[in-house]
Amino acid sequence: MSTATTASVSTHILDTSIGKPAEGVAISLSARTGLDGEWAALGGSATDADGRCKDLPALPEGTTHVRLDFETETYFLNKNSEKKQAEAQQDAPRVRDSGAFFPEVTITFAVNPGEHYHVPLLLNPFGYSVYRGS
Repeated sequence: MSTATTASVSTHILDTSIGKPAEGVAISLSARTGLDGEWAALGGSATDADGRCKDLPALPEGTTHVRLDFETETYFLNKNSEKKQAEAQQDAPRVRDSGAFFPEVTITFAVNPGEHYHVPLLLNPFGYSVYRGS
């Protein structure tokens, strides 16, 4: 009998332009089995006041690849005054009317059964970075 469980995923977002969590960012989760497998949309959620998304759907058994889609444009369009002040202090000019050079961020990564994957997104209007956290 196999004791391996499916992989699990969590994420959070830090808005590095203000040094605070990014609240209200919509996130969609998709998974596939194998390199040639079809992507299956599993659902999504949105970040809370701590920038965390604690209720992402579970991954199906056999998942080998995961895709997180972050809707960043809406977040930057809804900036509060503190974010506008941070943007005004940046050297780079605002791009288009969206306030975000990257209107969406997609992160795709491989997973192994039984492991947990925490994938934080460090975000600002003109760039982003990701890493495998703990």
